[in-house]
Parts: sequence; structure tokens; C-alpha cells
Amino acid sequence: MNKAAEPDVVRETGHGISFGEAFRVWLRVAILSFGGPAGQIAVMHRILVEEKNWISEGRFLHALNYCMLLPGPEAQQLATYIGWLLHRTAGGIMAGGLFILPGIIAIMGLSYIYAAYGNVGFIEALFFGLKAAVLAIVVHAVVRVGKRALRSRVMIALAAIAFVAIFFFNVPFPIIIVAAGVVGYFGARSGRSEFAAIEHGGGNKIAAVDSLLGDELPGHARPTVGRALKVSSVWLLLWVVPVAALLIGLGQANVFSQIALFFSKMALVTFGGAYAVLAYVAQQAVEHYHWLQPREMLDGLGMAETTPGPLIMVLQFVGFMAAYRDPGTLSPMWAATLGGLLATWVTFIPCFLWIFLGAPYIETLRGNKGLAGALTAITAAVVGVILNLSIWFGLHTLFRQTIPVRSLGLSFDMPVWGSLDVAAFVLAAAAATAIFRLNVGMLWVLAGSCAAGVALRLLGAV
Repeated sequence: MNKAAEPDVVRETGHGISFGEAFRVWLRVAILSFGGPAGQIAVMHRILVEEKNWISEGRFLHALNYCMLLPGPEAQQLATYIGWLLHRTAGGIMAGGLFILPGIIAIMGLSYIYAAYGNVGFIEALFFGLKAAVLAIVVHAVVRVGKRALRSRVMIALAAIAFVAIFFFNVPFPIIIVAAGVVGYFGARSGRSEFAAIEHGGGNKIAAVDSLLGDELPGHARPTVGRALKVSSVWLLLWVVPVAALLIGLGQANVFSQIALFFSKMALVTFGGAYAVLAYVAQQAVEHYHWLQPREMLDGLGMAETTPGPLIMVLQFVGFMAAYRDPGTLSPMWAATLGGLLATWVTFIPCFLWIFLGAPYIETLRGNKGLAGALTAITAAVVGVILNLSIWFGLHTLFRQTIPVRSLGLSFDMPVWGSLDVAAFVLAAAAATAIFRLNVGMLWVLAGSCAAGVALRLLGAV
């Protein structure tokens, strides 16, 4: 507890953490939320569990496990969950909203620059270097998650099956996740040790929330049918009404209707974080809707990597570019702004729904073996999906041409080896060396790669 737990605050919240203090801490978490979900979760753990001692290790990990089972960015949902646990719905909205606000502002600003100057040599060179670093970061994510998740032959097999299914046979991502979850659930229920929950270390065992609650639930965390119906109606209206209004008013062929509908679907299937679903988003945005080019998708991911907030913020860039290229009667920049904000709205409103509706029930399920087993298996499958994403990015970063292979049930792209971009390969190798061997921080790698891209442009190498 901080500030000697002021009496009025203790009476109001039960734990002495004022709403104002929580605002300042969540703003700090948001500003420091670089490095993808692993880095963001680590920041929250360090500040909330170790430094502030607001929440116990056990409850932190229980909330994290639930968020990893949900569609959407687990780090943002974890912030929403803990904010709700501390200060009810208002606390959840504050924590989850602040977590994405810096990213919204930063991605929007970078999108303006990209749309206005993306074809200028300097900007092209900047993003050329950025893409090489992003490729190395994605590969690092595969290794990092793999070391944690693939602890047995069963988990390795699940990851391999997931990779083969999505890369070679284009099996839909949700099917892979559901299948892995079912396998993990029944594997854990059968008592197989391979499906035991993944251990996390560090942190205090007792903190402000648990020292008050013990094994009891706070009043607002007790699930009731009436509360569930109220929460569902409010957040479903905030989500569905704008989508329905666009479809009815503008028709399905309008770009804003397409953005609203497509990213609403993505909000339902983005299990495993941004890395796991971006391959599908990129495929649809590039090949089906023709909103942007493969290299532009990499540029967008580079923006999301360099700014605070969840990586799924790249969807704002996709919505921005979609409306920019099909503005209708609006000016391109005004349409793009609305398109980016619309994509963000339909992406994140469901995240609040999942937490406010499900968290009370999840609080009653701490220690459930089946839930932990499902999470373990899904995490293993996500490793295979992220590997697929890294190869997809690698093909479009390192090669200027690819050949689609579509026969005997196979569906994948094969590189044209003679189209290898040597400069991109050298930059990606250098970025990978900095990350894997020299342990250079992500922001330094991104900045160095951008500078190298500009330097190569000045030398006439790209």
C-alpha cells in the first residue's frame, strides 16, 4: 500500500490505492509499453507486482492466462483486467484506454507521414531499413516464445502441426487455435504432465489486493446474470451499432463498411496476439481487398514495433491506408483518419467486452487444470503460427518476387531465388546478430536499421 493507505481511499476501494494514483501508474505503464506483448507484460509485472506491490504473483498470472486465451492483445486486456480488479469498470476503462492511447496518437502521426511522403527517397530508405529489423524481431519472437512453450515432444509436435497446417495448407487460424485448446484441455484433464501450466517466476506472493481479499472475491468480482446481461448489452451496442449503421447507410461495398466488418471479424479471431494473426490480416488486406502492398504491411508493422502500445495497433495503419486509397467524396487524409480510428474502435471495443463479461467468472476459476492445459497447448500452436508469419515476412522482405504454389491441396508462396535483395539480407542479418548475439535493445536495433537504410540510399545501394 502507498501513502499509508489514506482512510477515505481505504473505505472507498478497500485497498488504499486511489484512482488518481492508479491513473499516474497506468499512464507510466502505457508510455513504457514497447517491445511487444512480452515486454509489455514484463513492464506491468515489474511495476504492479514487484514495485508497487498492488497485486500478487498468483492473481497476476491467473489474469494473464485468461487474457492469453482471449482474442485480442493480451497485454492490453491484462491491463484492463487488473484495472477492473482494483477500481471496477472505471478502472478497467482507464487502464485499458491509457494502454492504447499513446499508440493511437503515434501510429496516426506516422501514417500521415507515410501517406504524404512514403514515396520520397528518404522515407522509402527509412522503411527499407525498418523492415529488415522487423524481420529479425519477428524471428526473435519465435525463438523467445518457443523456448518457453515447447518444453516437451508433445508441445513441439503441436507447434509443427500448426505450422504445416497454416503455411502449406492455408488452414484458417481459428481452427488451429480451437483444435489446440481442445487437445490441451483434455490432455490436462487426463493428468498428462506435458499440459501443466507454464511456470512464471518472480514477484511477491502477497500484495495489496490479495492481502485484503485472501481467498474471497471482492463484491464487484462476483458474477451475476444481471450484471452479465448489462455488461453485454452496453459493450455489444458500442461495437455492433456503428458497424450496422455503416452497412445499412453505405452498403457492403463501401470501404468504411468493409473496414468495420473485417476488423470486427478480426476481433473475434486474434488469438495469440498480433504476431499470430497478422499473416491472415496481411493476406486479406493485400490479396483480397487490395488495400495495400505486402511491403507496406511490413512498414505498418515496423511502425507498431517502434511505438508504445500493442502490436495489433498496426490494424489502424491498415484501416488508414484502405480509406486513403478509396476516400469517396471525402479528402484522402480525412477519410484515412476516419478509417484508422474506425479500425481501432472495432478492434478494441470487444477487448473491454471480453474482460468485463468474463473476468468475474474467471476469478472463480483460479486453479482450474483444464483451463491451464488449454492455454499451454494454444501457446505451443501459436509458436507454429508465428513461425509461419516470420517466413511470410521474410519472403516479402528478402525477395522481390515469389511464385504461388497451388496444387494437391498445397497453398503457399515460393521465392524466386534470383530476386534476392542482397541489401535487405545484409541488414536483416545484422539486425539478427545485434538481437541474438549482442543483446542490443529493440529500439536501438530499429534506429540503427533505419539509419543504415538511409545510408544505403545515399550510397545508391537501394
